[in-house]
Amino acid sequence: MPITDALPELNRKLQFFPVKNDRPQKLRQDQIQQYNQKGYICPLDVFSADEIAEHRAYFDQLIEKAVALGWNNYSINGWQAKCPGIYDLVMDNRILDYVQDLLGENLVCWATHYFCKIPGDTQRVSWHQDASYWPLTPSKTVTVWLAIDDADTGNSAMQIIPQSHRHGQIAFERSRAEEQNVLGQTVTNPENYGQAPVVLEMKAGQISLHSDLLLHSSEPNTSDRRRCGLTMRFIPPEVRALNQWNQNSIMARGQDPSSHWLAAPRPTTDQIPERN
Repeated sequence: MPITDALPELNRKLQFFPVKNDRPQKLRQDQIQQYNQKGYICPLDVFSADEIAEHRAYFDQLIEKAVALGWNNYSINGWQAKCPGIYDLVMDNRILDYVQDLLGENLVCWATHYFCKIPGDTQRVSWHQDASYWPLTPSKTVTVWLAIDDADTGNSAMQIIPQSHRHGQIAFERSRAEEQNVLGQTVTNPENYGQAPVVLEMKAGQISLHSDLLLHSSEPNTSDRRRCGLTMRFIPPEVRALNQWNQNSIMARGQDPSSHWLAAPRPTTDQIPERN
């Protein structure tokens, strides 16, 4: 049976808020218009080949340590205040300049997540909206998706439904076991909510930006190439976290006058959490 609100008790405001920015510093006006109309911008250049190679090497050693402690290739989730390599990516001015043009000069990073599809990975990410999962209100998160590896159709790049962000919360079903969904929600008939799917192909070091209400997914990685990306979730500080989801946040730029969001300091070493 379709579910119309994953967290009805929280009375969240789930709707798209169009960007109004007459003087963007980094993005072009047509890119901002595309974000408003289609819910995403892709690709944007950030890191050189040498720079992303350093970040890839950092991830390689981090995932090796995490797996040794019982985590898996999707487990490095919300560690931005525990790992200096992730913290430094969140604070990179080249990324923040893009995000500021969409959200304003005060920026909070409240979450990050490495989505690492190893070669032959049978798991998929079914069609879903990010905001559906999160106890945040209103829904103003901009997700930065950084390509750690090249991402293309062959190794299961993310795909999106343009314009689907304009529907607010879209009804979903609980994912069936046979889907092998990394997450837990599945929107059926995604083509009913926007344009034809678009695959976001990127070279390592490039980013995409997308709305937290945009429908997106990725297929199993049947190739012999890894496809790793890091999501970084940014909001303006007026967004409110419920259920204590403000505990691992970073004040990436500007300030939070209300002090609602924790401004975590930069960690000096990797502090890999223990598994419960």
